[in-house]
This record gives sequence, C-alpha cells and structure tokens, in this order.
Amino acid sequence: MTYCVAIKLNAGLVFLSDSRTNAGLDHISTFRKMMVYEKRGERFMVLLSAGNLSISQSVREILQTQQLEDENGGPPITIWNAKSMFDATRVLGAAVRHIQERDGKALERAGVDFNCSLVFGGQIAGESPRLFQVYSAGNFIEATAETPYFQIGEAKYGKPVLDRVLTPTTPLNEAAKCALVSMDSTLKSNLSVGLPLDLVVYETDALACDNIACIDEFNQYFRMVRNTWGDKLRQAFDSIEDPHWDSGDNAASIQPDSSAIRPVKKITNSNVML
Repeated sequence: MTYCVAIKLNAGLVFLSDSRTNAGLDHISTFRKMMVYEKRGERFMVLLSAGNLSISQSVREILQTQQLEDENGGPPITIWNAKSMFDATRVLGAAVRHIQERDGKALERAGVDFNCSLVFGGQIAGESPRLFQVYSAGNFIEATAETPYFQIGEAKYGKPVLDRVLTPTTPLNEAAKCALVSMDSTLKSNLSVGLPLDLVVYETDALACDNIACIDEFNQYFRMVRNTWGDKLRQAFDSIEDPHWDSGDNAASIQPDSSAIRPVKKITNSNVML
C-alpha cells in the first residue's frame, strides 16, 4: 500500500509521498512514488502514483514519450510541449490507456485488476498552477477551491487534519506541515505505509523548484512534528471534560433533557415486541 497527498494553494503546490510497497507481510520493499519533471523557466510538474506497482512504473516510463494528436494540426502533444496542464494531463491519461490496452487482457487472465491511481500537478508558463487526479481509465478531475487537495492510496487516516486545516489561502510551509502531520497519522495507523518520504514544495510562478526533500526516520524536523503532534493531541484530549450521565443542561451531559429523542430500548424478556 502507499499514501500520497498533493495540495493546491494560491501560493503554490505541495506534494508528499511515502515509499513502501508490500506484497504480503514477508515481502516489503521501497519504491519511490514520486516523479518530478522540470524545464526550468517553462514548466514544472510532479506525478504521484499508487496502486499496482508494475502498472504505475509502466505509465511513468512511457509518459515522457507519449504523444497526443493535436486537433488543430500542430505537432503531437507531449508533456514537454503541452500549452496547459490540462493537455499534459490528457497525455498522462492516454499513457494509462496505452498500458491498459497493452497489458489489460494478460492481467485479467492472471486475475490481476488494472489498478492505477495518479495525481499530476504543476505549472506551465502562461497559466496558474493546477492539480489533477487521474483514474485507471485515464479520465481525470481537477482540484478546486472547495477541494484543494487529492489523496491516493491509504487516504482515510490522514484526511481529518487536511479537512480541518487547509484552505486556498493556507501558506505553503504551513500546508507542508499539515501534509506531514497527515502522513504521520497514516504511518501511525497503517504498517503498509512507510519511510522514507519525498516532499516537494513549489511556489507559484517559479517554474522551477529546489524545495525537494527526502525524509527518513532520522530527519530532525519530522521527528519533532511527530512528537509534538502526539503530545498536543494527548493534551487536547485530556482537556476535554469526560461525559456526565445525569440529564440536564450541563454541556458535558451525554443524555439530553428532551423528549424528542430517546436512547435505544432494552429487551428484557422474550415477549418484548421490537
């Protein structure tokens, strides 16, 4: 399993991925789930992948050379000459379908689902940063102000903090911290997600990025985040009053003083009708 998260903000983009792949408890390996594409001053793009490793590696391999026919009669469209991130994502979708057409039937005969989830984002000169999630059929959706992030892989453990913290105006480094807390929550609850992590923080209109880090168990900042988050969560939990079982207007009363709602009915003998 894996966990990847990407965040779109007014200030730029944040990408974070783990690197653990497992085919059972006795076969755990490390493979990076992030690819970075850059033509400095013209375009910067990041690809995150989850799902079947052989499929995602094949997609990544052909993406650099995959071409789409230009409907206006121009040269074939690739990720290196696409005029928009939308067109670049169309190229990625075509690469996914190419692998499905090539390997899909063989995988089906072997009882293997064509399982591939991708997040693709970045900026091409002339437009704002954009972020897309691409599905196994090659179709895709784009992040919006209402949903400024995408997760793929083991997403459920790290989602609550993203929902509570992120808005389009969140500063880049604060969003990076939020992504790391999200990853820590996932690492804590799921052994199939593991270090090291790859982190990219891209600033709007930079069209290049050097804020790229690989984070292992010895990284001092990530260790501080993990320890502080755990301690603060415990402090917040301890500060919440325990529930009171007496009815009334007390805010800590777990039983509302209202006839509009009643607790579940107890069955005390076999003659009680449901």
